[in-house]
Amino acid sequence: MVFGKKRDVIGLDIGSSSIKMVELKEGKNGFKLQSLAMCPLPPEAIVDGALMDSVTIIDSIRELMNTAKSKAKNAVIAVSGHSVIVKKITLPFMTEAELEESIQWEAERYIPFDINDVNLDFQILGYGSESSDLIDVVLVAAKKDIIHDYVSVVMESGLNPVIVDIDAFALENMLEANYDRDGEETVAIANVGASVTNISILKKNVTAFTRDVFKGGNQITEEIQRQFHVDYEEAEKIKVGSKMDSPSQGTVQNVLKNACESLAVEIGSSLDYFQSTSTYEKISKLYLSGGGAKLKDLDMILQQHIEAPVEIANPFKKVEYSEKSFDLEYLREIGPMMAVAVGLATRKAGDK
Repeated sequence: MVFGKKRDVIGLDIGSSSIKMVELKEGKNGFKLQSLAMCPLPPEAIVDGALMDSVTIIDSIRELMNTAKSKAKNAVIAVSGHSVIVKKITLPFMTEAELEESIQWEAERYIPFDINDVNLDFQILGYGSESSDLIDVVLVAAKKDIIHDYVSVVMESGLNPVIVDIDAFALENMLEANYDRDGEETVAIANVGASVTNISILKKNVTAFTRDVFKGGNQITEEIQRQFHVDYEEAEKIKVGSKMDSPSQGTVQNVLKNACESLAVEIGSSLDYFQSTSTYEKISKLYLSGGGAKLKDLDMILQQHIEAPVEIANPFKKVEYSEKSFDLEYLREIGPMMAVAVGLATRKAGDK
């Protein structure tokens, strides 16, 4: 979903616990980091992808842009959650132009919303796995009211939203910009956010399957609040490693381990489902991103569940940056949280 002319943009990831912004400049050898910033949001500002406190979100975006000292005005944003459907479908062979004409009618069979209430897009993956008379297509539907809400807060903050993407495709672009991969291999990425984990599977460098699991860092924070009778801020500190007295420390480790096990089971089930319903070969690697990617031992627990290598994604792996302007350790620390924003920042207004 594109608005406006081809121009450089910023990637603006409006997440349920924070807003992240990345500005990249594209050169001959890839991308160079121009600016980045992150601003926390209160827990109830965004719930299940719905914007509950627009004023706070608008103020936070303005604060973010001031912190980053960016003069950019064009933003690429993304939506995810219950209001977004991504589905791989197989259709009789047709050209892209023919599919453009018939996509609304085809989509009505697969989308559980009133077709008049959604914006539709698609990407042709290639010939169907069983016959060259068929084509595989990724169908995307996003509810218009959610898109309107996100576009409105971005405009009211003083920015011009030129593309509305989805998190899964932003993660695909982040991987493409940073990792050299065999075009035939099948890889997965799990973006563990505060309230939702986006799971995507890529075949031939294109998203072939997505699923949102409504588990993330917030559930762990809430469990720590229940166990230790502390407020949200204190529970967040405990979750990311703030020490408690010795008896309590053991309980914290159990809470974190159980939460990681639960999340690993969900991610593993999604990957198993994909592999059982697909003719694609085994998943060769799982990349982890999002704030929850750095939960202690999550990568190792996941590796036991999926029997594939697990790597914490570095969205700045191939991005150039000035050592005078950006600290390497800081980029490593916040990297997993910036994955969607980096993927969005690789876009240009006018892209399909």
